[in-house]
Amino acid sequence: MRFNQKEFYINNLRYIIRSAIEKDAKNLSEVRLQVDGETEYLDREQGEAYIDETGFKKLIKDDTESISNLFLVAVVDEKIVGFSRCEGYKLKRMSHQVEFGVCILKEYWGYGIGKNLLKESIHWADSNHFKKITLRVLETNDKAIRLYKKYGFEVEGILKNDKILSDGKYYNTILMARFNG
Repeated sequence: MRFNQKEFYINNLRYIIRSAIEKDAKNLSEVRLQVDGETEYLDREQGEAYIDETGFKKLIKDDTESISNLFLVAVVDEKIVGFSRCEGYKLKRMSHQVEFGVCILKEYWGYGIGKNLLKESIHWADSNHFKKITLRVLETNDKAIRLYKKYGFEVEGILKNDKILSDGKYYNTILMARFNG
């Protein structure tokens, strides 16, 4: 589904949030690979489950044509610095919900990009009558957990010892959801 772009100016940084378009595919592939190497908050290590330019073109096309998917990018000076997706379900019994995911280049943390991608995704989901937005967050990502709670998400469950990180220790994944109506 398409989204009308919005401009933000925070801490002397100007950025735009808009729908992903086909020409973003190469940049998205590079950004995703870089983000995966910058944080352990995500599921993947750098290079795992790699999506190339062709893969992103297909994802963008599918998301644009789907009424239950939203693919947003955050752009600074013509360069993508982060993105988010809401992915719906094809199964009728789960068609009332979407799953949210987000990633931002570390250099751009602290500018409200993740918050604004989340806010726009929530607005889109509510406007399109989705009753539930779900997400998964690593238990150590306190800043994200606080943000999600601020925007109405609640803890639904915990996946114990769900991930093993570079320190060799196991960590829990928190399942969160926001309900609309």
